[in-house]
Amino acid sequence: MAGQRAKLQVMSLTDAAATRVRDIMAKADRPVAGIRVGISKGGCAGMSYKVEYAEAAKPGDEIVEDKGARVFVDPTAILFLLGTQMDYKVDKLAAQFVFNNPNQTSACGCGESVAITPAPAPAG
Repeated sequence: MAGQRAKLQVMSLTDAAATRVRDIMAKADRPVAGIRVGISKGGCAGMSYKVEYAEAAKPGDEIVEDKGARVFVDPTAILFLLGTQMDYKVDKLAAQFVFNNPNQTSACGCGESVAITPAPAPAG
């Protein structure tokens, strides 16, 4: 349609992250619609990424569907996560989601806590 803009996707997922999200959904002990990603205050750098089961969308959630996986982004985290790529890394000591976030300005030494500056709101 003329005059319609494509909606900006808040986050994208790597193949590894999408595979892990689909696996989490398939193995959940209850029906889930996807996973929810948010930001919580705390830690030595000020904020932490939060990932949990999502049974359904909540009001204001941004829904990201990428590579067959569904991620609900908490509305309070949208500006903090704009442009983020969600990945899933496995090494000898850990397996975890990793957020490649252009808005992240620093992280603590242990990597559990981050400082994030909100992205400017899209024009229009």
